[in-house]
Amino acid sequence: MTTPFIEALLAAERPLVMEVKRRDADGLDLIAGRTPADIVAAYEEMGAPCISVVTGRWFGGTPELLRDVARITRLPVLQKDFITRAGHLEQARDLGASAVLLTAGLLPAVSLGKLVTAALRAGLTPFVEVTSEEELAAVPHPRDCLIAVNNKDIRRRERGQAEIDRSLDLLPALRATGTPCPVSASGIDGPAAAARLLDEGYAGLLVATALLRAPRPHDWLAELDALRAPAARQTAGA
Repeated sequence: MTTPFIEALLAAERPLVMEVKRRDADGLDLIAGRTPADIVAAYEEMGAPCISVVTGRWFGGTPELLRDVARITRLPVLQKDFITRAGHLEQARDLGASAVLLTAGLLPAVSLGKLVTAALRAGLTPFVEVTSEEELAAVPHPRDCLIAVNNKDIRRRERGQAEIDRSLDLLPALRATGTPCPVSASGIDGPAAAARLLDEGYAGLLVATALLRAPRPHDWLAELDALRAPAARQTAGA
């Protein structure tokens, strides 16, 4: 089964989920005088297929940020927060989310299963984040989920160096689950890393801080296009 969020990412010229996040893991401002509306408008102009909104308080987020972004865009929206119970899913849907983050490493297997099932019933795409094959094995209904490898450690509030090799190492196992859209998320700090992940076979990337900090995001994307394999460059330039 595919969903509007997954379909948008699979059909995109540049399959990047672009993120609205107020602060980075160290508490530094990422908005820099802009409004969320400014950022969303820029992402739409750059051809973003989907938007992620961080509502977790660690990163300065609020539920109202999700509501405001969902009201000003027609793009599918992912809520990134610590979803732990069914009530959170209902709130996400009411605020305008199309997809919800479920972190396998922070949820018991039984809870993860219940939340994935409840999300699907609510019409939400489960965006299930994993960091190991053990966590991946606990994901129920993988063919109905978007499964993402987090290149950082959420237990450390995503501080420290990203491990891009984690995504590369786990890609065969992700493919084996039958998930329609394997994604690499977090710590993708430059076009070279993004191009490598896409050329290796990832169907999508979640890129947050790098684009928010980029002085000229269009140049970041142009460099990504130039670095990708020839067939991919032709698709992105179509």
